[in-house]
Amino acid sequence: MISMSKRIVPGKKAVKDKILGAAIDVAREALTDITRPDRVGDHVGMVQEDERLVTHAFECLLPGYRGWYWTVSLVRAPRAKKASVAELSILPGEDALLAPDWVPWSDRLQPSDVNPSDRMPYNPNDPLLVANVDPRLDQGYETVGVDEDAIAAWEFGLGRARIMSEKARSQAYRRWYRSDAGPRNQATRDAQAPCSTCGYLLHMGGSARQLFGVCANEWSAFDGRVVSMDHGCGSHSETDVLQRERLWEQASPVIDDVDIEVAKQ
Repeated sequence: MISMSKRIVPGKKAVKDKILGAAIDVAREALTDITRPDRVGDHVGMVQEDERLVTHAFECLLPGYRGWYWTVSLVRAPRAKKASVAELSILPGEDALLAPDWVPWSDRLQPSDVNPSDRMPYNPNDPLLVANVDPRLDQGYETVGVDEDAIAAWEFGLGRARIMSEKARSQAYRRWYRSDAGPRNQATRDAQAPCSTCGYLLHMGGSARQLFGVCANEWSAFDGRVVSMDHGCGSHSETDVLQRERLWEQASPVIDDVDIEVAKQ
């Protein structure tokens, strides 16, 4: 039986079971059942696995198997003088090169690996989606703190079965804000005004409305993308508009009703 689930560290010292330890020729001959004799190298040691159970290791001469060993596990019955073959395998030693542990494709896959035409399988346990309940609300997010996705207004059978959870929204907002469509980039530093004052900004619904919009300017490098309110670029709708000159300089009021002075008693 071929097994590659563990590494083996054979020892040169004699094992406790002298009969099984001396049966090197028996172990070598048994390997002819699974490989040619010229692929079996020197005997490199043995391991006492259990009482009356010893594993012999031989150097593997197969191409590409440097550091691997042919192994033969021998057993014997109580008071028996003859060794019997229990298992034949090829196992990696301490210096053998092994493939990394298997990772399911669903854990290996990254968003950048997916093409627009790729079809993703249905995930009934997606932690970022929650059931789309109907709270019978007709107020906006600013009033009740519930995103429009979860607000009633869809007829039976026409709405989405699941919507994004609060955790998913937070992750999306953080990802968008830290992208090149957020405020921390050269385009924003060079811009004369933020996206919040641009006529080409389409506002989003729900909680996203407070932070983001969608650029609808075909001359912008961010056309069709979600941009933060404090993002900016050179295609702002009011760029290079001449500011109207003031007829006079506005002086500070003599009495400022906004400034409150707290008097100590």
